[in-house]
Amino acid sequence: MPEPGRTQIPTHNFLPRIPPMTHRLRARHVELAAKTHPAQVPGGEKRDTRMILSPSLLSSDFGRLADELEALASAGCTWVHWDVMDGSFVPNITLGAPVIKRLRKESSLFFDVHLMVDRPERYVGDFADAGSDMLVVHAEATVHLERAVAEIKRLGMQCGVALNPHTPLSVLEYVLDQLDMVLIMSVNPGFGGQRFLPFSLRKIAELSAMIKARGLTTLIQVDGGVDPDNTPELVRRGADVLVSGSAFFGFPPYADRLQTFMQAAAKA
Repeated sequence: MPEPGRTQIPTHNFLPRIPPMTHRLRARHVELAAKTHPAQVPGGEKRDTRMILSPSLLSSDFGRLADELEALASAGCTWVHWDVMDGSFVPNITLGAPVIKRLRKESSLFFDVHLMVDRPERYVGDFADAGSDMLVVHAEATVHLERAVAEIKRLGMQCGVALNPHTPLSVLEYVLDQLDMVLIMSVNPGFGGQRFLPFSLRKIAELSAMIKARGLTTLIQVDGGVDPDNTPELVRRGADVLVSGSAFFGFPPYADRLQTFMQAAAKA
């Protein structure tokens, strides 16, 4: 049963429940929810288990980000994944809060923001102000993970914690109940186009069992080497949200590619 005041957000044509979204629950999301799944508008109880696709802009055309966001929405996507890299925690530099803030004005998509930066607690306020809906920080990047999680929640965003491939699930022991999502990295973060690490499947299944054992509805997101071929197995193991970059943006038109992923997920 959801706690009082908990709400839901739409996915492609269905509504898995995600805990409170007080920061940026836009009218477009609520309207879409009522049209696509009247039984699961905000305040509903059921969590649909079908997959959510969150295309990673890391593989998009950075010179046309506003157009890319519009194209994703037109294709039927409702989530978009922002990879924020600092060149320190990972060996790459991408974009920051000012870019997201500017493009927030151009899109009502659900902004799923993944911070691959050292000491992410320094920037939580900036990304809240930029309009992030979900803010994900790495357990390996901060010595005060619970403090970072609490601050994200205090500022009204949904919160996720990401784990690198080598990081055990045990680091989540005392924060899992506070999380809206856990991101399992199935490649070492920093670059797109990498091959999926097969041992991630066991990790996903073990996390799914942990979540069920506690009676939680925490979402499991998987990022790295995700494509239509491995989508059925990822969903079978317990993945709720799949991030795809090159395997999505490299195969236009986007509406057709989204349908390919959704058909693959339906085989799980």
